[in-house]
Amino acid sequence: MNRPLTAAQRRLVDAADPVTGRLKGTGAQLAALVTRGLAFRHPRPPHAHFLTPQGHRIREAGAEPEPEPEPVKAEAPAATGVFTARVGGEGVAHQPGPARRREVHSAWQGMLELRRMTNPDGATDRPCGWERSHLVQAAALALEAAGHPPAGQDAEVGYRVRETPQPEAVAVYEADGEVLRACAASLEGAGWQVGQYTEPRTRARYLLASPRRV
Repeated sequence: MNRPLTAAQRRLVDAADPVTGRLKGTGAQLAALVTRGLAFRHPRPPHAHFLTPQGHRIREAGAEPEPEPEPVKAEAPAATGVFTARVGGEGVAHQPGPARRREVHSAWQGMLELRRMTNPDGATDRPCGWERSHLVQAAALALEAAGHPPAGQDAEVGYRVRETPQPEAVAVYEADGEVLRACAASLEGAGWQVGQYTEPRTRARYLLASPRRV
């Protein structure tokens, strides 16, 4: 994509579902995003439109829109309601409240719908393309949705999900060995391949998790 988004296209991208990337707009607006490689039309009914990985990157980058030729009425920015998976260490309490539990449940249901809509066979028991391009966030969402609390800042209790040098793999740390095994079971149930390892220098135990393909 060479040209920046117009203000109208920017609003459309920003309003996409933060988890599934589902878009709402007129046929012409959605077709314009498809032409620019930022959206795709799902082949199965109801033929909804979703952001492509490039569209997600544009949305997350928050690039400035291209000015439109006609003036646009100024509006107060609406709350986006963007959901952010907690990977551990953010400084929040490790025991979520009711509001957070509702958010996590809704986000996980949205992820299952995204799997159904974007996996070629409509399977919901294994990760989809979005999860493969957002490994840390996807694994953290699966853990939090299963009821595991993330670690607070400087806290020993709770999981921490981190990137690794290995392609399509994240590391999950949890000081409690029994809880670590429970995290492994939850990830496996969410469609991830999981192995447990020990760091040679620190002797810390951790999980290495990758999205299952079949």
